[in-house]
Amino acid sequence: MAESTDKLKRIAAQHIQEVAKALSGDLRLRILETLGERPKSISQLVEELGVAQPTVSINVQTLEQAGLVTSFQGSGREKICERTLDALLLELPMRPGEGLHEVEELSMPVGLYTDCSIQPPCGLYGLEGMVGCPDDPRTFHMPERVQANIVWFSGAGYVEYTFANPLPQGIPLQQLSLSAELCSEAEGYRQEWPSDITLSLNGKWIGTWTCPGDFGDRKGKLSSNIPLGSSQYGLLAEWSVSDEGSKVNGSKSSDTTISDLNLHYSLPIKVRLEVRKDAVNCRGLNLFGSGYGDYPQDVKLRFVRRAES
Repeated sequence: MAESTDKLKRIAAQHIQEVAKALSGDLRLRILETLGERPKSISQLVEELGVAQPTVSINVQTLEQAGLVTSFQGSGREKICERTLDALLLELPMRPGEGLHEVEELSMPVGLYTDCSIQPPCGLYGLEGMVGCPDDPRTFHMPERVQANIVWFSGAGYVEYTFANPLPQGIPLQQLSLSAELCSEAEGYRQEWPSDITLSLNGKWIGTWTCPGDFGDRKGKLSSNIPLGSSQYGLLAEWSVSDEGSKVNGSKSSDTTISDLNLHYSLPIKVRLEVRKDAVNCRGLNLFGSGYGDYPQDVKLRFVRRAES
């Protein structure tokens, strides 16, 4: 986070937001205050602050991530917390983009698509169970769709998401990538059931990934309340675009480049996950959100800005 001298730390412009977030909570300020004179254990913080242990631990973790607190293991294997500094010097950004991280990530819940083309069998599944009626495409246009944590359809179809561009005007991108947990869609499940899943950005073909099957041979790591005999988890697929072209899981997939996407800071980015009608393996898809499958993430769009020369 930049240089430190004794208990004074210089905070570079791109780290101001995370430090400000850590300092924005009353309890976290009280923790820093309590650690002002000497290090203390988690149990001592719980006693002095009168707050439950899990709450203290979560807030200490936030302070650690911001570099405001460090910890070590005490003699009784208990976590000891220590304040790392007494003063901050914030380096405010001087030029556009200087206050940004090199990488910005946006996560979109799988039920927040803005357009779709669906045919049955299909459905939406939320953390509380089925959303709407299974195998009824009308469900995909109901407001309740935002509760979905799994989206699935068979055969050809697509779901499209609208992302904002988080970078300000004039900040060039080096790479744009999208990752999501996906598998094919069969009745029940079939381990060997390939489906060709295509990503398009702003209408430009990025690449097609062939998922080898619809996985249900075991419980997904996050899928405790999905009944066995159905799709349980997917594979994490990543599409990326740069000046050199596009890749799927690290392998060249198309000649589409960043400049072909016609990105503009004030315009949305259209992200479409699709199984095309002319696909060799036209066998639908399951799209898993952060509450199901093997990976605790939603549809994630990652922006890598170009380093200054």
